[in-house]
Amino acid sequence: ETHFWVEKLREFAKRERERERYALSLKEKKMADQESDKNIEIWKIKKLIKGLETARGNGTSMISLIMPPRDQVARVTKMLADEYGTASNIKSRVNRQSVLSAITSAQQRLKLYNKVPPNGLVLYTGTIVTDDGKEKKVTIDFEPFKPINASLYLCDNKFHTEPLNELLESDDKFGFIVMDGNGTLFGTLSGNTREVL
Repeated sequence: ETHFWVEKLREFAKRERERERYALSLKEKKMADQESDKNIEIWKIKKLIKGLETARGNGTSMISLIMPPRDQVARVTKMLADEYGTASNIKSRVNRQSVLSAITSAQQRLKLYNKVPPNGLVLYTGTIVTDDGKEKKVTIDFEPFKPINASLYLCDNKFHTEPLNELLESDDKFGFIVMDGNGTLFGTLSGNTREVL
């Protein structure tokens, strides 16, 4: 009878090892999938940056708008309303109309968001000149795949993509402990993202 229980325990231990190996392989697969997803996101951002950098417009009708994670949609909406009032005074009729159109497009796109997404919000809108010389209205908005800590609003004859390069930086995470006579502060730093714990 002892031999019977020893065999049962061995079978049980073998099943447990197999279950652990299976769970480990699932975990490894999930980590590989996450790494693959991250690489795809990086590739998409690089491709987007390349396309945005080459785009040019007439006048200052191209808006680059970046909102960090804890920004308020209402604040940016008000700022755009103020900009609309200022842009109404642009002397050149053609430039005035294209700037007002870009601001309106930005306002309309922001209405789709009741709050800034957890990783921030990136919005590019305006009228670009295509390779064959025609004008084309473009609006691109997305939540980055990781937090973007830049705040930007620019009207120009090009899109400003410099802050997007921050998304391509290393994800290495560092921990910090700051102590003084009043207490202790714990935090992490990853690229330009810092978090107080």
